[in-house]
Amino acid sequence: MTLLSLYTLIPMLPLLASVITGLFGSKLPKAFSHVLPILFVFGSFLLSLYALYISSHGYTFNETLFRWLTVGQYDLKIGFLIDNLSALMMVVVTFVSLMVHVYTIGYMKDDPGYGRFFSFISLFTFAMLMLVMSNNFLQLFFGWEAVGLVSYLLIGFWYQKPTAIHANMKAFLVNRVGDFGFLLGISLILFWFGSLDYIDVFNRLDALSEQNVQMMGSSFSLMTLIAILLFIGAMGKSAQVPLHVWLPDSMEGPTPISALIHAATMVTAGIFLVARVSPIVEFSETALSFILIIGSITALFMGLLGIFQSDIKRVIAYSTLSQLGYMTIALGVSSYSLAIFHLFTHAFFKALLFLGAGSVIIGMHHEQNIFSMGNLRKYMPITWITFLLATLALVGMPFFSGFYSKESIIEAVKYSEMMGSSFAYFCAVIGVFITSLYSFRLYLIVFHGNENWRAPKSKHHHGLGSLESPHESTWVVTLPLILLAIPSVIIGFFTITPILTTDFLSNTVWVRETHLALALVVEHFQGPVAMALHGVLTLPFWLMIFGFVAAYCIYYKKYNWIKLPRMIKKIMDEKYGFDRLNESIIAPLILKLGRFLWNFIDVKFIDNGLVNGVARLINSFSLVTKKIQTGYVSHYAFGMVMALIAFISYFVIVWL
Repeated sequence: MTLLSLYTLIPMLPLLASVITGLFGSKLPKAFSHVLPILFVFGSFLLSLYALYISSHGYTFNETLFRWLTVGQYDLKIGFLIDNLSALMMVVVTFVSLMVHVYTIGYMKDDPGYGRFFSFISLFTFAMLMLVMSNNFLQLFFGWEAVGLVSYLLIGFWYQKPTAIHANMKAFLVNRVGDFGFLLGISLILFWFGSLDYIDVFNRLDALSEQNVQMMGSSFSLMTLIAILLFIGAMGKSAQVPLHVWLPDSMEGPTPISALIHAATMVTAGIFLVARVSPIVEFSETALSFILIIGSITALFMGLLGIFQSDIKRVIAYSTLSQLGYMTIALGVSSYSLAIFHLFTHAFFKALLFLGAGSVIIGMHHEQNIFSMGNLRKYMPITWITFLLATLALVGMPFFSGFYSKESIIEAVKYSEMMGSSFAYFCAVIGVFITSLYSFRLYLIVFHGNENWRAPKSKHHHGLGSLESPHESTWVVTLPLILLAIPSVIIGFFTITPILTTDFLSNTVWVRETHLALALVVEHFQGPVAMALHGVLTLPFWLMIFGFVAAYCIYYKKYNWIKLPRMIKKIMDEKYGFDRLNESIIAPLILKLGRFLWNFIDVKFIDNGLVNGVARLINSFSLVTKKIQTGYVSHYAFGMVMALIAFISYFVIVWL
C-alpha cells in the first residue's frame, strides 16, 4: 500500500463509520452503533501516530489525490500535506475523538438518538481531518465549512429544546461572519497568486510582498489585507472577541460534544489556520499586532466571566475562551511553535475537564448548577482525582503539561518587541491569577464543602431537593478520564524539549526563521526539570497560588469580605453586553437591511422592474406588432415600398 493510500484511509475511516452507522445503525443491534465507529476512529488514530512518526523524521508528504475541477486557468485539486504541524493535529483530533466515542457509550446510553449521535461525531472527525490534512485553500475551506455544519447538528442534537436550537443557530450565524472574511481572503489569494495550493502561494510571497491594493480610495498592503481577512475567519472558529458569543451557548449540546468541539478540534482550527498561513502573516506587523491585541483581550476578559458562572459547563467554556486567547497571543508574537504546543497540551486537560464535568452531571442526576453540588470527592473518587489533575494542568502547576506551554507563551510575550506586547504581557500574567481563581472556585465548590444537594429545594436554595446520593460513573465514562489524565500530567514534560530545541515545525512548508521572542525562550530553556524549578520563583506561579488562596477563602471558607459594586456585577452578568448588542442593535439592523433589499431590490427592481417589466414590455410590443399583421397583401406591399423608399433616402442623404 502506498503512502498516499495509507493517508487517505485516515479521514475515510471515520467517514465510512458515519455513513454506515447513520444508514444502518437503527436496523442493527445497538452495540453496532458504537463498536464500528470506535474501531474505525481507533484505526485513524494509529495511522495518525504513524504519520507523526514519519514526519518527525524530517519527511514532508505533499501529493494530489485527484483533480476536482478545472475552471479556465485554475486547477482545483484535492490532496494531502502531512508535516509535523498537520500530523500533530491529526493525532490530537483522533485521540480526543476516540476518547469521546468511548465516553459516549455511557453518557448517551438511554438517548433515543444514540446511533445518530455516533454518526455525527464520526462525521465531525472526518471533516476536521480533511481540514488539517489539506494541501490547498480549497480543501481547507471545504473542511472548514463541513466542521461548522456538523457542529450545528451536534449543538442542536437535542432539537426538542428551544435553547439548543437557539444555540446552534447562533453558532452557525456567528461563524458565517468569520467565514465571510475567510472567503474574501481566499479570493484575494486566488486572484493575486493564481493558485490555491499552499506551496505555490508561499513560493510567490516574496514577489508580491510589496504589493498594494486600492480600496475605497485608499491603498492597503496586500499581505496585511489577506492576513487580517484570514484571521477574521480564525476569530469565528476560535471564538475570539467579538465573535466569541456562540461558544458559551453551545454548551446546550451533549457534554461529549463540548469536549470534542471546544477542547481539541473545532475551536483550535483557527489557531491551526494562522499557523499554517504564517508566512503571509509574517509580512505584516500590522496583522501581527492586531492578532496579539485580540488574543490579549480574549485571554483576560473572557477568563473574568468564568468567575461569575454557576453552570459547570459554562465555567469550563469561558476557560476555553481564555486559553484560546493565550494561543492567539503566541501567534501574535510569531511564536507559532508555542501556540501549537499549548493547543496540544490544552486539548488533553480541557477534554478531561469537560468529560469530568459530564461525569459529575451523570452522578448528580443531570444537575449542572455547581451550587447544588458539594463534597463529591467522597462519592466520585475517580472523577474527583482526574478533575483535580486537569485543574492543576490548567492553572499551570509546575511539572504539569499546562505549565510548560503557558509559561513559555508568557516568556515569549515578555521578550517580544511587537507593538501591543506590553499590554499582552499584562493580560497574560493577570490571566494566570484569573484562571487559578475560577478553576479552584469550580473545583472547591463541586468536590469539597457542604453537600448542597442534600438540602431541600426552596426559593432561597438551589439544591436538588433529594436525599439520593451522587454516584461514580460507569467504566466507559471513567476510562477516558484516566486515559486523558495521563497526558494532562506528563505530555508537556516529555515534549517541550523537542518542540523548543529542535524546532518541531522546521519541516513545514512555511518556516522562514526563528523569531526573536521564540529564540530568547529557547536560549533560556535549560530542560523541563530546571524550567519547573525556576517556575516556582516566577510571578505567574505566585499569582496562581494567590488565585488558589483567594478561591479557598471566598468559596470554601466563605470569607466574603469583598463586595463587588452593583454596576460591575451587572456588567459581568450581561457578559459585557455583547449579546445585548447583537440582539438589540446589530440583528435588528441586519433584519431592516434585509427587508429593504428584499422589498426594493428583489421585489420592486428585480421582480417588478426586470422580470415582470421585461414581460410587460414584450407584451406591449407584441400588441403593436399584432396590429401590423393584418393578413392583407396590399398592406404588406405598401410596407415594403415605404421601407425601400426609406432605405434609398438614407443612402442619398449620406452621399450628398
